[in-house]
Amino acid sequence: AMSVMLVAIVGFYKLLVHVNPTTVALTFLLFILLLAANWGLRFAIVSSIAASLAFNFFFLPPIGTFTIADSQNWIALLVFLATALIASNLSNRIKEEAEVSNRRRRELELLYDFGQRLLLTESEADLLKSIPGSIVTAFRTAGAALYLSDGDRLYFSNAKDIQVSIDAMREAVHSSVTRTPDSSTDPAGPHALLPLNVGVKPIGSVWVEGNLPSSETLEAMGSLVALSIERAGAVDKLARADASHESERLRSALLDSVTHDLRTPLTSIKASVTSLLSRDALTPPQRIELLTVIDEESDRLNNLISQAIEMASLDAHEVQLELAPHPVQEVVTKALETCHDLLKERRVEIRMSDSLPKVLIDPVWIEKVLVHLLENAAKYSPEKEPIFISAEREGPAVAVSVADRGIGIDPMEQSMIFDKFYRGQSQRFRVQGTGMGLAISKAIVESHGGSISVTSQHGSGSVFSFSLPIA
Repeated sequence: AMSVMLVAIVGFYKLLVHVNPTTVALTFLLFILLLAANWGLRFAIVSSIAASLAFNFFFLPPIGTFTIADSQNWIALLVFLATALIASNLSNRIKEEAEVSNRRRRELELLYDFGQRLLLTESEADLLKSIPGSIVTAFRTAGAALYLSDGDRLYFSNAKDIQVSIDAMREAVHSSVTRTPDSSTDPAGPHALLPLNVGVKPIGSVWVEGNLPSSETLEAMGSLVALSIERAGAVDKLARADASHESERLRSALLDSVTHDLRTPLTSIKASVTSLLSRDALTPPQRIELLTVIDEESDRLNNLISQAIEMASLDAHEVQLELAPHPVQEVVTKALETCHDLLKERRVEIRMSDSLPKVLIDPVWIEKVLVHLLENAAKYSPEKEPIFISAEREGPAVAVSVADRGIGIDPMEQSMIFDKFYRGQSQRFRVQGTGMGLAISKAIVESHGGSISVTSQHGSGSVFSFSLPIA
């Protein structure tokens, strides 16, 4: 093809269009540049020499010989040859740099894809198992293996196809990257061994074989693997620390609850039973009073145990909800009937439209939420102050609110009042309770696909709101 193009250029200018030697030289130069850009420097050099000879033989006098009569034409020919060679070299260099740039761009895309795969796995155990497979998938290599010094563990993408021993990977932990360029020098074929380091601490090594990327990409891949392992380990440690902290907090809260809410009724029951069993003569009214105390305190204990069982069932997702369309007004009416004795001296104002759409709920459980909120409103606000119940549509849900005019909730405590066993610092010894009512309410509302929140200003009351999906 190169010879045909040269012959075509010579024939065109020799037989069809007669031009001066400068035009011919520029045409040859353009041909050589295109050749260098598409085929490479080797072909461009051969073409430069061939074009110089053709230029001399066909276009520089005396025509038809390689002899040059005019000394200036010697200079012109040498300048043409030098220009062709220099331009070919520059064109070839640009082509090579473009290819290197495209290769690096593709490898960066592969590194990004590989990094995304590592970030998708949170568990350290799952991450370690997936790393060799992710290397093979992201970089299209033949196989990969991961060795970790901690625990002397080895993971394969495919154990049958990997040509490396655990001893070699142990030795590679403290070595630099090694690479075999072709399969003729090593039965394992092209491969690389990369040490994994977190800072200056070696943690393991990676074996990659077949279709290897550049050494820079291999080093970047090793850094990503080391960082992902360290990140997953840190996440697991943080999760364990958070779980330990939460367990300790719940243990303290439970101890506080048990100390106050269990010991108080037990103490009353014990004192009443002791009095009843004493030899001292008791009048019938006194006996009835002690039996009444035992009955009331037993109900308190039963309520505490029932709430604990309820909370455990909700946490374990063992509650089967019977969801069906129901009007909000129906649930509000039932909750007010349940709280009749508690609210008989209290004014309750209901503000909701009759045109509210039905909501998809289990009415038995949502009634429990409203009862908890009404009981709290009654406990934490003066008896003469009213309680307000309202409902309105908010997008795809109906928001139900219970408001009181009590002392309000401190801003620092508003984010904690929905936690199990948590009770306000200023109220825990003044008002009876287990600290589980709001936690149960939150679990119930969230199991319905809604959310619950509180808005409160210290000294001006509180508004508890929860949303329910429209049927």
